[in-house]
Amino acid sequence: MADNNMRGSLSGLTDSEAREFHGIFVTSFIIFTVIALIAHFLVWQWRPWFPKVNGYSSLTEGATYALAQISSLIV
Repeated sequence: MADNNMRGSLSGLTDSEAREFHGIFVTSFIIFTVIALIAHFLVWQWRPWFPKVNGYSSLTEGATYALAQISSLIV
């Protein structure tokens, strides 16, 4: 039979421990979400998810030109 004298929740935490864990969990979730939003924004700025008419080919032309300029400085 089940023990009716058990106190607490199914997790075994007391009410104050559960509140503390919940506070830490919510805080870490908010921090993770903010970091993810910042990362998505930075990636969007670097390379938009929806390319323009020419696609990403215009970006590679610029990168090829920059690489040629850098390699001419090295040689």
